[in-house]
Amino acid sequence: MKITVIVTALLAAALLQGCAHTPPSDPADPLESINRPIYTFNTKLDQYALKPVAQGYVDVVPVFARTAVTNFFANLAYPKVIVNDALQAKFMQSGTDLTRFVVNSIYGIGGLIDVGSRVGLPAHDEDFGQTLGYWGVGPGWYLMLPLLGPSDNRDLVGFGADQFLSATYFLPGRYDLPKYSVDALFLVNLRANLLGTTSLLESQFDPYIFVRSAYLQHRRALVYDGNPPQEDLELIPDAGDDDTAPASAATPAP
Repeated sequence: MKITVIVTALLAAALLQGCAHTPPSDPADPLESINRPIYTFNTKLDQYALKPVAQGYVDVVPVFARTAVTNFFANLAYPKVIVNDALQAKFMQSGTDLTRFVVNSIYGIGGLIDVGSRVGLPAHDEDFGQTLGYWGVGPGWYLMLPLLGPSDNRDLVGFGADQFLSATYFLPGRYDLPKYSVDALFLVNLRANLLGTTSLLESQFDPYIFVRSAYLQHRRALVYDGNPPQEDLELIPDAGDDDTAPASAATPAP
């Protein structure tokens, strides 16, 4: 259901692109005239609903309990990390991440306690969007999705695939707990963990551009495991340079 809504919104945005006449400020964001209103909608929703609820959650729930909830949801989603490790040919890492998942699930009381990190099994962050990037698929357009926030074409496809790799997918009844109660707890806990970033975002001259730049740079770093290749830089001589300038001044040293 969630994926259907997202894809429908994306297709609608693409159809509406023909109505946009304002050129984008970034070539990676041709839908900026549509993404910005969606960003504004998300911001207002957060301001009047998500943020107040998250602040109340922080006031009522002690730190150790919030940490346990964060660990629990991270462990439920960890099978996607294990699978994407293998899809990126990181077989040793996939094995250690499988061990981490088992250790946390058994000895960490269903993932409430992060035992894995304590015994030398650190968490990794891999998803299908990164897997596509690993095998050369480009990010495509930058997208601002209703409710879900920033993404791009590649990560949108990856997000859909990852839904089938989370342990929650195999718990259709959530053990008789109301499905949307679990989803709501996940969302509120996630927003509570991001409360510290609110002041940074509000201090930006253009928060939309800040979010876009931060997202694209962060995702690129993840695809390359923190070591993205250097961009090819073209050194263009100044207009005042004469033809007698030494070659070493115009050509970078090897």
